[in-house]
Amino acid sequence: MTTTSTHDQVEGKVHEVKGSIKEKIGQMTNNPSLEDEGTAERIQGTIEKKIGEIKQVVNK
Repeated sequence: MTTTSTHDQVEGKVHEVKGSIKEKIGQMTNNPSLEDEGTAERIQGTIEKKIGEIKQVVNK
């Protein structure tokens, strides 16, 4: 069973990777909308990952 902090960290990393991929595809296809969507998802993932790290420190 995973803790909420671990879950947040994993989910955050997944969103970071997906966002980065969308950013690159948006750049390669000259699609600013997709690039912006990817940037937003990547940032959301970074925040989610940090929340998981904070939860892990607080719960120790």
